Amino acid sequence: MRLLAIDSATERLALAAIDDGRVPGAALSRAACRIEPLDLDGGAAASAQALPMAMALLQRLGWTFADLDAIAFGRGPGGFTGLRTACAVAQGLAFGQGLPVVPVDSLAIVAEDAARRAGLAAGAIVWVAMDARMDEVYAGCYRDDGDAGWSAVVEPSLTTPEALHALWRDAPPAFVAGSALPAFGDRLQTGAAQRVPDEQGRAAALGWLSAAGFARGDAVPADQALPVYLRDKVAQTTAEREAAKALRGATGAAR
Repeated sequence: MRLLAIDSATERLALAAIDDGRVPGAALSRAACRIEPLDLDGGAAASAQALPMAMALLQRLGWTFADLDAIAFGRGPGGFTGLRTACAVAQGLAFGQGLPVVPVDSLAIVAEDAARRAGLAAGAIVWVAMDARMDEVYAGCYRDDGDAGWSAVVEPSLTTPEALHALWRDAPPAFVAGSALPAFGDRLQTGAAQRVPDEQGRAAALGWLSAAGFARGDAVPADQALPVYLRDKVAQTTAEREAAKALRGATGAAR
């Protein structure tokens, strides 16, 4: 089974072409899964790059869109524009080829990348904390289920460092990954947890999660593919920004 995966939930554009090594009805094996990853600068350029670079990736393998069994995309949480880009490209390709779409949790991508780099075994629990801007954090906790992929132990949410500290007080994390670590510095207190602040293989991680999700039956019709924003309000008024700034200043002075 062959898939194409697209993610632009962060400042990176991640693409992956996947041959999961299965015939219909067979179980997925990580060892048999072949992934061709492509990591690129994203941000504002993602919408212009996603489709031509996906086409170039398939051409490199000698594949066409007609060879694919599904299209996967990073559903979020993440940046508003990036999520819309990945979802729109995935839906457009899926509609054009009559294919299902596999939504992939964008925080789980971070967990997979960090766990593989750290050499964690199946069964590992990884907290992910990504900088959500506006002094907030996208956070979730995930378990590596081996050949079944990753599952959420704590579903993704939009939160604050203080709320995470309260949650971690009774159940300290052993492993934390994500861009909130450098973004918040000492404000994000992770105790004795192992920390992985950066990503190095987002596209490869996306590829594995796409294969696992497809094998697990997560695929949906293209018209049912939706991003996960978490933040309903994506902009603040000038007054709101000034109020938030004053509150942070008052909090800092009180310490």
